[in-house]
Amino acid sequence: MIGAFIKKSPIKLNNIKIVEVIIDTHYEQKHRGYMSDVLILKLVNELDRRKELPESVIGKYSYFATLVELDKKTYRLVWLLEDHAIYIGIVNAYRDKRRS
Repeated sequence: MIGAFIKKSPIKLNNIKIVEVIIDTHYEQKHRGYMSDVLILKLVNELDRRKELPESVIGKYSYFATLVELDKKTYRLVWLLEDHAIYIGIVNAYRDKRRS
């Protein structure tokens, strides 16, 4: 199941106004002990005003893997942007103990 959330306030990411976050439940398979939809939304907020380069582009989707620091912990967000869309899709999210 995939959850969709409307952001209370939009963020700007890669010069795109993002108003919706769609979270794939893939993270629950290995990371449900510490990861949640609420935490993922906080991590997405940390992307505000950033410009990121995609790891790959497949068709109309650009895929990213971004390190995000929150409360002195580092997380990796695996996410996508669809061409001409106003949402961010979260593919996976997890703690990343490697140094950025």
